Amino acid sequence: MTTATARRGPDWRRHASENGALVALIALVVVLAVLRPTFLTTQNLLNVGVQAAVVAVLAFGSTFVIVSSGIDLSVGSVAALSAMVGAWSSAEAGLPGPVALLLGLATGVVAGLVNGVLVAHGKLPAFIATLAMLSVARGLTLVVSQGSPVATPDAITFLGSNLTPHLPLPLIVMLVVFGLTALILNRTYAGRSMYVIGGNEEAARLSGINVKNQKLVVYALSGLFAAVAGMMLAGRLGSAGPQAAVGYELDAIAAVVIGGASLSGGVGRAFGTLVGALILAVLRNGLNQLQVNPFWQQVVIGVVIALAVLVDTLRRRSSR
Repeated sequence: MTTATARRGPDWRRHASENGALVALIALVVVLAVLRPTFLTTQNLLNVGVQAAVVAVLAFGSTFVIVSSGIDLSVGSVAALSAMVGAWSSAEAGLPGPVALLLGLATGVVAGLVNGVLVAHGKLPAFIATLAMLSVARGLTLVVSQGSPVATPDAITFLGSNLTPHLPLPLIVMLVVFGLTALILNRTYAGRSMYVIGGNEEAARLSGINVKNQKLVVYALSGLFAAVAGMMLAGRLGSAGPQAAVGYELDAIAAVVIGGASLSGGVGRAFGTLVGALILAVLRNGLNQLQVNPFWQQVVIGVVIALAVLVDTLRRRSSR
């Protein structure tokens, strides 16, 4: 094998790995368009985008965590708690809508920082720390709401509204957060540190990176993005519910992995996560259009997630 051929091999595998999710998304859209011509209508595509928006924003936050070789199981519960705090602050405490919105965002950041402290300074495994936060945040949501939905103020409802009949605000928020995620990962010290920490934490420490502080940043960003996603969801529904976003943490992690990130850390892109979230939304929408039993839909989604993790495992083995 020539040197040029040897170089092309790894490049080909790298490009296939990076763009495999996009190819899968295009193929899925083509198949659904053939099976169900109504799939490609403007209104349905907008529905797909709106359905993907909340999971995508959650997943962008999870991308930071997974790239740095962590996991955050609490994002769904933190999203619900943040939305509930924002809604309650306006409906019950009488605070102005914008202030309530900021309190909701602050709630997400605080929850994320607690996760970061437990992981970085408390040395708890990320799985355990965020699993505990999942329970705490969901419990606090029930305490604040007393088990009942709370109406959202206009500032939060706006996040789930349509600017025009064909321009849903959740789509704009998703794209803005996507751009912000790509910027942080590719153009900032914090983003570069995430990749180094995910690749080899000890090497990152020896190279002068303050790993503990960077982990605080990672989990704070995850909490902030969870808060944004929670208030987008509450804005769409017009109320913050105590059981909102249940199970969304699994969709967020699945979107990141389907998009090509490695659960072992050090690998992941904002664009891949966006594509992963769109794949999940397209798949769910298409199965609904094909009138597949909802129970079987869960089976199909589970198989897709398992295949994505299997591909990640095989990819890591082949790269050794």
